[in-house]
Amino acid sequence: MLANTLEYKGHPLQRKDNIIYYGSFSDSHIIMLQILDTKKVSNLDVATRVSVQLQLTDPSIKTREKIVKKTEKDSLYNAIDVAAVWLERALSSR
Repeated sequence: MLANTLEYKGHPLQRKDNIIYYGSFSDSHIIMLQILDTKKVSNLDVATRVSVQLQLTDPSIKTREKIVKKTEKDSLYNAIDVAAVWLERALSSR
């Protein structure tokens, strides 16, 4: 893992545009956070609607069948909070 990789509770965070991946693709599960809506707060875009999906990382599974759980939250903080719990539970049940 690179020294400048951002982590939350021991798992890497990677962002591409409005999608944040939480976890490692080498594990059985990963979280996809998608920022659906934002609002301006002091010249910053703040997420106001975030989709959270717990997904399987197995490349042999079709994209639609990879989704284990999903929900929407009203802030990035609430979304990452749920994501951390879901990911820990999924990875501990291996």
